[in-house]
Amino acid sequence: MRLSAKGEYGVRAMICLALNFPSSPVPLREIARGENISQQFLEQIFAVLRREGLVHSTRGAKGGYSLAYPPEQICVGDIIRALDGPITPVNCLSEEEKKADRCGRADVCLARSVWEKLRDHINHLLDNISLKDMIQGTFDAPVLKKMP
Repeated sequence: MRLSAKGEYGVRAMICLALNFPSSPVPLREIARGENISQQFLEQIFAVLRREGLVHSTRGAKGGYSLAYPPEQICVGDIIRALDGPITPVNCLSEEEKKADRCGRADVCLARSVWEKLRDHINHLLDNISLKDMIQGTFDAPVLKKMP
């Protein structure tokens, strides 16, 4: 399983906004320059993030983007799911998959429980690391220990 470029760049860009929270909006050109990401690609990413309610946009000379919530209220999982959809290691676990479209082995698949645990651990980890944690560097092994 690989994180898409959209997801990776989206997290990096949101960290830039978190570093500037709650001051004035950050223009995309500044994020693009600072993170070495195409401004056109960032425009696509931020259109999704705005539609999903994670960022606000401000027009004008002093315009740009800002976080819709404080950094401690936005987790990495929110960003990844907004940009990439559900986080699943295999297609048969996707929430978007219809039962009829699955491989038909869900009831007898011996590997399925491993994939489910992997999905749950990934989601748990990403849902327990906020943008604030990232900018402060305060996430580490204890986040993993919270998983039942």
